[in-house]
Amino acid sequence: MGDEIKRVGRELIHKGAIIDVYTDHMEFSNGHHADWDFIHHDGAAAVVPVLPDGRILMVRQFRNALDRETLEIPAGKLDASDEPGCACASRELEEETGYRSEQLEWLITLRTTVAFCDEKIEIYVAENLEPSRQNLDEDEFVDVKAYTLEQLKEKIYSGVIQDSKTVAALLAYEAKYLRQ
Repeated sequence: MGDEIKRVGRELIHKGAIIDVYTDHMEFSNGHHADWDFIHHDGAAAVVPVLPDGRILMVRQFRNALDRETLEIPAGKLDASDEPGCACASRELEEETGYRSEQLEWLITLRTTVAFCDEKIEIYVAENLEPSRQNLDEDEFVDVKAYTLEQLKEKIYSGVIQDSKTVAALLAYEAKYLRQ
């Protein structure tokens, strides 16, 4: 199938702080041409922080794209495209929740919107959490609260939690760690 479609050009439309937007000029084996949108993102990492009692730390924060607050697992953009996901997840855990862990284990890798974006999110599980200090960015306002997995699943299935990385991470965590 790859022989039927070929990118013959890429034009940068917008260079942003988080994403770059391109128009890709495509050519098809039947002679047709089309322009496709492409969004580049350097990548991100996220973490499922598990307290000793099994509750999971979640962050509530405002998301401009939805014009409302969301409930999510801690996550953030890689500082550089070659930054290891584990290092980013560890940093975001401490920055957003005020906890740290020396025990992060890879859980899953997500490609969030494969139709038009190359964003990749590495998701980890953090256990043996140690209290530290929250260190938010100047434009970041985050509330942290612990929930049981059952409470979080209720929030997923009632539509309260809609963030794809959070839904995938919580359900993967349950499948890998709790269904034995």
